Amino acid sequence: MQNQSTNLTIPQSKFDLNYKFYFMLKYLTKTKLTDTQILQFKEYLNRYGETLLKQKVQFDFRLSKEKEEYLLSILDLIHTQQDLDLLLFVLGLYDTKALLLCDARIKYDLLQQSLKHLKLHPLSTAYDKQSLIVPYGTRVNGALLALLFFEKLEVKDLSFCTEHYIQFFDKLADNASMLSKKGLELNQIFMLMFTESVDQLIKSTSGSDYEKRINSVLVKAGVPSESITKEHDANDKSTEFDFFFTLKGKTIGIGAKRTLRERYKQFIKTAHTSQLDVMICITLGVDATEDKVHTICSQHNVILFVADEIYEARPYLQNETNCYSVKDLTLETLNKLVSDTQ
Repeated sequence: MQNQSTNLTIPQSKFDLNYKFYFMLKYLTKTKLTDTQILQFKEYLNRYGETLLKQKVQFDFRLSKEKEEYLLSILDLIHTQQDLDLLLFVLGLYDTKALLLCDARIKYDLLQQSLKHLKLHPLSTAYDKQSLIVPYGTRVNGALLALLFFEKLEVKDLSFCTEHYIQFFDKLADNASMLSKKGLELNQIFMLMFTESVDQLIKSTSGSDYEKRINSVLVKAGVPSESITKEHDANDKSTEFDFFFTLKGKTIGIGAKRTLRERYKQFIKTAHTSQLDVMICITLGVDATEDKVHTICSQHNVILFVADEIYEARPYLQNETNCYSVKDLTLETLNKLVSDTQ
C-alpha cells in the first residue's frame, strides 16, 4: 500500500503563532534569566523600541555570549503587537513553569520514597521494574499537572493559587484567552518544553539509579563508603569503572550496566590491558546470552554478576565459574575473588 498524505491541514497563521510560542519558551528557558532580569526584561519590552531594546539587553543583562544570542533571537521574532503580546505571555508562563516544576519535584520525591518499602533485592529485575514508577510516574504527573493548570486558567478558576498570586494569574488568564482565540494551543505546545524540563529534573536529581543501588549493596556488604571511587582505567582511559576500591591490598574495578548490549566488548578489551586485580561487571542479565557470558567469564576472566531471577532461570549462567547471582555480591564473595588472584 503506497504512502499517501492525509488531508489534514494547519493554517499557516496558526502554525506561525504556535511555532513562535514554542521558540520563545525554549530559548527563554535556555537564557536562565533571574527573577530580577525577567522583571527588567518586561519593563524594557513596554518602554523601548526594537533597536534600543537590543542594546539594553546587550549592555544591562551581562549575559554570556551564548545566552545573549538566545535572547536576541527571541527579539528577532517580534514584528507585530501580537508577537509582543505573545512574548509577554511567555514571560508570565516562565514564572509559572517554576511553580509547576516545584510540584513535579514533590511528586518525584514521594515516588522515590515509596521504593524504600519494597521487600525486594535492589538489584533484582522485579525491583528494577518497580523503579520505573519514578521517572514514568513523574512524567505522567507533570503532564496531568500542566493540563489541570490550563483547564483552570481557561475558566479563571484561581482557587489553586494564594491571594498573593491572584492578580498575576488573573492577567495571565486574560492573555491566555486572547491568544487561544487566535489559534494558540497552550497545553500542547507548553508540554513540549515542560516535558524536557521534567526529564532534566529526573536526570539531575536521580543520577544513575542503578549505580546508586549497587553502591548501597556494596556498602551494606561491608565495603566502606569512603573507599569507593569512580576511576578511569590506568591503561585504557576509555573505560571508566563506576566503583573502584581496594580490598586486602588488591584493586577491584566494577562496571555497572543494566544491559550489556555492545558495551561489554569495551570491558573485555580493557581486561587485556588493565593492571586491576579483579574486574567485575554487574548487570541485570536480560541480554546475557550464553555466548556473551562465556566470552566475558571464561575467555577474558571478567567476573559477572546478574539479577537473581535471571541467574536461577538460565542453567548456563550457573555453569560459568566466574558468573554469580547479585545475591552473592557479599564481602565473603569479594574476599574469595581477591584471594583467588594470589
